[in-house]
Amino acid sequence: MIAALTALLAAARVVTLDQALQSARERQPQLRQAQAASEAAAARQSQARAPMLPQVSAIASYQRTTDNSISKPGAPITPGQGGSSFSTLPSLSDNISASMLLFDFGATPNRYRAARAQAEAARDSEQATALQVDFNVRAAYFDARANKALVGVAEETLANQQRHLDQTEGFVQAGTHPEIDLVQARTDTANARVQLINTQNAYEQSKVTLNAAMGILGPTNYDVGDESLLPLLDEDDPTGDRLFEEASKGRPEVAALEQQVRASQLTATALRGQYGPSLSANAGFTQAGESLYRLGWNASFGLTLSWQIFQGGLTNAEVQEAEANVANALAQLDLQRQQIRSDIDSARLAVRAAKATISATQEALTNARVRLQLAEQRYEVGVGSAIELGDAQVALTQAAAQAVQADDRLATARAQLLRAVGRR
Repeated sequence: MIAALTALLAAARVVTLDQALQSARERQPQLRQAQAASEAAAARQSQARAPMLPQVSAIASYQRTTDNSISKPGAPITPGQGGSSFSTLPSLSDNISASMLLFDFGATPNRYRAARAQAEAARDSEQATALQVDFNVRAAYFDARANKALVGVAEETLANQQRHLDQTEGFVQAGTHPEIDLVQARTDTANARVQLINTQNAYEQSKVTLNAAMGILGPTNYDVGDESLLPLLDEDDPTGDRLFEEASKGRPEVAALEQQVRASQLTATALRGQYGPSLSANAGFTQAGESLYRLGWNASFGLTLSWQIFQGGLTNAEVQEAEANVANALAQLDLQRQQIRSDIDSARLAVRAAKATISATQEALTNARVRLQLAEQRYEVGVGSAIELGDAQVALTQAAAQAVQADDRLATARAQLLRAVGRR
């Protein structure tokens, strides 16, 4: 029962890749920031639509005013006129007015369409942020996993060096090996202990980075799992054309920039509409009097035609700026497509190189283990030297580290390819 409980607790302290991704998707501040930006863009879309809807306002006022007569210079003086008093009379008024834009050569509707395109771009940018967050988690996770494996290599190396030290102490005491072998064995053991401390620290540091990628604040008293990524569809595509076609359709950065281009074009069209007049309808109802029971009223309705004939070249300059923004957005879109192609090719080649490296590193690791066994056997019978034994141990440690790094490079390259194509 106690053993089962201990195993359960130990398992609960192992963070899987799926758990890390889920944590980031729920807690990562970058995602909340992108979501807020998307919501703000949606609000600006509603703001741009408001001028196309009826505008209604109401005003009510109550005042008390004096009713003193004031003569003008040169005016005849009427008998009884003159003097001032602080006596006041009440004055009540209220007004309700409504207006509706009828036509302005597309200026306001195109501003609304531009804001809608900007809102779509913000939503696509939010998806791009989600892709980047997923990649950051995977990269940090695989780095931590590699450092964990390197801790295992360092522990194995220290155990071997300690075993060699114990064996050498016995040989020196028996007089079959020189004392310098014992000094060398102690040095190698101390170096192995230092290497273990360094790898353990690197593992803890990588978990700090993983915590930041997951969007959590907390300790690093957990272990990462030994998961990797399965082979991806079309990762062995020799040209990368299929992957690029998929990325061109699926990468949210492309969709966002396409919406940015559309928004810039619509903004330019809206500004050109300012060259013409605008027509609006209006209606109003007004009441006024000295009391609520003695109010007079008036009603009005009509059409208003306004035309900014000359503003010192302002509209022309705004149109030129908008056209330049269109050219800028198109250039960014072309640059993004080039970057996507570069990302795909780099990730695809990295996957191919890592897959080729893994088989070579595994062969080197197998040979290094055999070499160490032979060196140990030769040292035991007095044929080999301590230097030969130490070199064999160093070679095994290096081969094991290279195997870990090759596996890490493959997992990271596949994560890069996922990001480049736009898959989550």
